[in-house]
Amino acid sequence: MIGLEASSVANEPNDSKPSETFTLWQLPPQTGTQNMAYVLRSRGGRIVVVDGGMKGDAPYLQEFLVPLGNKVDAWFISHPHLDHVDALTTILSNPGDLTIEHIYGSLPDEASIKQHEPQALRTTLEFKQALSESGHRVEELSLGQTMDIDGMMIEVLGVKNPEITPNYVNNSSIVFRVSDAHKSVLFTGDLGVEGGRKLMKSQYAERLPSDYVQMAHHGQAGVDSNFYFAVRPRYCLWPTPKWLWDNDSGKGKGSGPWLTLSVRDWMEQMNVEKHYISADGLTRID
Repeated sequence: MIGLEASSVANEPNDSKPSETFTLWQLPPQTGTQNMAYVLRSRGGRIVVVDGGMKGDAPYLQEFLVPLGNKVDAWFISHPHLDHVDALTTILSNPGDLTIEHIYGSLPDEASIKQHEPQALRTTLEFKQALSESGHRVEELSLGQTMDIDGMMIEVLGVKNPEITPNYVNNSSIVFRVSDAHKSVLFTGDLGVEGGRKLMKSQYAERLPSDYVQMAHHGQAGVDSNFYFAVRPRYCLWPTPKWLWDNDSGKGKGSGPWLTLSVRDWMEQMNVEKHYISADGLTRID
């Protein structure tokens, strides 16, 4: 089920091997900072993108999509922070031959962002302008919504949480599960403790258990340990640069203010079998 590669973008995704399950790629950051970018391919070649990363990640992502057919069937935006949405903003402004069929999300409204997290407003406005100028729109997701994209079952477990004002935009990250008969992946975006606890109290908590989990907020200051223990992952996907993985502010491992090492301890307690870290290069999971 598992493979790990760190090699040529042009060659790596260009294969036609028959597969019983969907393929997932975790893309490495191109700017030295944190980002989040995932590409999924169904058994029949349908393409799903999750977030995409920073503006500086856009050229890599666009090149990566070329041998996959240069068509995205569904693009999911977890929340409007620049390390998640700016790559798509950039691509919408200059898509080249890339076709995007649907963009999905559950974005907080501009007035609430201005009130609770004004530093995120510019990113949101630039994204919405790029959407308008390109003729696209974000299709609003609803709780409990399901989609079947060529055998990839997508379940929406969490949408925006306008009543949670601390860590406002992160706590409105969408949460969704992608699965088939062979594996399941839970995407959490940058969901915070409060949003995670709300989901844990909802009827959708029973759908959290998954083989793979994308670590919330790049693996630090995201959901709490109870959330991860409810997911019970076997494998962890870390959209995390090396300095954040080691909580290194420049003076060595553990010298920073981030909570990554504590989260790593939680995963050790859960006997997670393998960690996939974006800083290590391109990861492919079949």
